Amino acid sequence: MTATQEPPAHATGVGSGRFRSGDLALIQLLIDQAIGDDTTLLSEADLIDQVQQIESVQASLAALQASRIRAFAQTHIQNRLTDDGTDGSDRARTDPERLHRSVVAQIQLACRVSTTEARTRVANARDLHSGLDHVRGLHTAGELSAAKVTAIAVERRDLDPHQRRHLDTRLATHDLTRLGIGRLRAMTRRMVAEIAPERFRARVHAAAAERRVTLRPAPDAMSYLTAYLPVAQGAACLAALQKAFVQVQVDPAPLTRSRGQIMADTLVERVTGQATATAVNLEVQVTVPVQALLDPTSPLPAEIPGLGPVPVELLATSEGTASLRRLLTDQGLVIGGDSRQRTFTGLLATLVKARANNRCTEPYCDAPLRHIDHIHRHTDGGHTELDNGRGLCEFHNHIREQPGWHVTRTPDGTVLTTTPTGHTYRGPD
Repeated sequence: MTATQEPPAHATGVGSGRFRSGDLALIQLLIDQAIGDDTTLLSEADLIDQVQQIESVQASLAALQASRIRAFAQTHIQNRLTDDGTDGSDRARTDPERLHRSVVAQIQLACRVSTTEARTRVANARDLHSGLDHVRGLHTAGELSAAKVTAIAVERRDLDPHQRRHLDTRLATHDLTRLGIGRLRAMTRRMVAEIAPERFRARVHAAAAERRVTLRPAPDAMSYLTAYLPVAQGAACLAALQKAFVQVQVDPAPLTRSRGQIMADTLVERVTGQATATAVNLEVQVTVPVQALLDPTSPLPAEIPGLGPVPVELLATSEGTASLRRLLTDQGLVIGGDSRQRTFTGLLATLVKARANNRCTEPYCDAPLRHIDHIHRHTDGGHTELDNGRGLCEFHNHIREQPGWHVTRTPDGTVLTTTPTGHTYRGPD
């Protein structure tokens, strides 16, 4: 995915204060020159020194970016609150949640990251100037990375201003630069539990309400099935799977599977009720290149939308009752049709989802596809047809309805998103 960066005239030049935007271009130039340097003249010690220095510079630049994210959020919200709202969008301009979503969406596009990562960066930019003075100082000095700052910030997010300052003071008594992310997170969590025990207990109860199961693609036709559970339940599940391995291990029959394989197979069998893990009984939507059907020796793989490619022969199984709904593709394009309905349903919805690989098609967003959006709005005369549909997550489907957001499809088929600041971003091909 790429982005066409075409900022408006007011987005370039000299900013308020002494830091010029041209200085960032100079930093980029120095980096480009450093990459081209002849490293054969440097000793091992010199190279390690540079690696350490680069790590420090990365942390400092992340702190600089956080300060600009915070400044943008404040300016964007203030401008929307003071706007006269003559276009009839008063609610969108004054609703705090909508304003926050607008900030997150623009940071997501500008940083080329997922919506979740953008939310984290916006929250960190706010928290660094809200009771984390010591941590912010270390971050600016390049001694704490963005990941370590996030580990601290997430744990203290529910504290009031006085409690935040208390936590920052206690953190300052430790050498945070010598700790890894896990130790930083654990230490901060323990301090928060001591400083605000009631808030900590409330947070634990709230987290239990968020328990869920998710599925993510993994390399080599595999997937990650993740359960977000209360710690006692997670431990009980792992103990049950370990017990299953022990039972197989003491069986007199030869052991043909590893510990991990037995635990994984047992999980599938108990969750699905199948006799064996491979006896899959479900319908799976698969896109199959037409060349793979015409030529048995074709190397082109099939694909399960949202989970990635799989070898075509892997779909032919003698176990279970797996039903594969095949959608033919040619050079990655799904053959489609149109509809006179107001919403995308049935086969047309299936085609739009398959074309998007069941992922949001907004630039840099990998969230699961939840909604199907009209690129040319139905209320503006747009038709419910394949070329006018795109798959989006819930967040991005709602964000485009806010003032200043525009989506168009170019003659070559590329979808362009334009933000309220006038920046334009290309969707994935």
